[in-house]
Amino acid sequence: METHTEVKPYTEEKTYESQKPYQAEEKLCQREEKTYETEEKHETEDRQCHTEGNQYQTEKNIYRTEEDPYHCSVCRKDFEGKSDFILHLRNHGKEKTYQCSVCFKGFSRRFQLVTHSKIHTGEKPYQCIVCLKECTQKSNLLSHLKVHTGEKPFKCLQCPKDFSRKSALVIHMRIHTGEKPYQCPVCVKGFSEKTNLVKHMRTHTQEKNYRCLECFKNFTQKISLETHMRIHTGEKPHQCFECQKCFSRKSDLVRHMRVHTGEKPHRCTMCVKAFANKSHLINHLNVHKRESI
Repeated sequence: METHTEVKPYTEEKTYESQKPYQAEEKLCQREEKTYETEEKHETEDRQCHTEGNQYQTEKNIYRTEEDPYHCSVCRKDFEGKSDFILHLRNHGKEKTYQCSVCFKGFSRRFQLVTHSKIHTGEKPYQCIVCLKECTQKSNLLSHLKVHTGEKPFKCLQCPKDFSRKSALVIHMRIHTGEKPYQCPVCVKGFSEKTNLVKHMRTHTQEKNYRCLECFKNFTQKISLETHMRIHTGEKPHQCFECQKCFSRKSDLVRHMRVHTGEKPHRCTMCVKAFANKSHLINHLNVHKRESI
């Protein structure tokens, strides 16, 4: 016979989904996160969430196929991870109360401002244990580590290329589709990547932030400065595997390789002649111009 004591053994109290209060956050509302007793109360008491034609996405509707990333229906931005996607959705329609004191960019969440500030301070707390490369965010470090492991799970269905990151595959696919979503507001030139647009904009602003400390020449891009520095150092990292000749720029190696392959990609539109270098084609076209005079 069981004896009952006043001290009862601990039993975990179970809360079923039907008993939990409805979270507006689960619907990823464009307003501040609030808690409601039921979904119906949310619908009736907070109608501002639904005034913009169902621009929000519910968690139940967040899905993707194996080929596609998580896609924002508001700004058309793509995400590899569901958690990053959900955080992004919560930004739409929210007031950006946190402002960067350096570039005045606004953010809706404080941690976003903290992460952004590392761009200006140069702080990179996450370091690769293999090559010691430093990253501002942990997610960037995790993506970088795939370079060392050789893992490339994202494959292009149009060509043999594969990628370590889903975002890299998305950008690559624009080569096949011809999509150029980033447009220059000055000359209307389109670009497949935002970084290429940023670099292009410097041709209009004449902004040259990268200076050679040897001859004080300025450049619009960091890669241009690095290539220029090889003039001073004498470094020639690009070597021809046929004749072992070395070059400071990869583009020079590509042109040189045509000597061995016989490739002549630059064709004259006025005759059947073709040339290995574009400069030779330009000189040839001048011959036709003189003949027409």
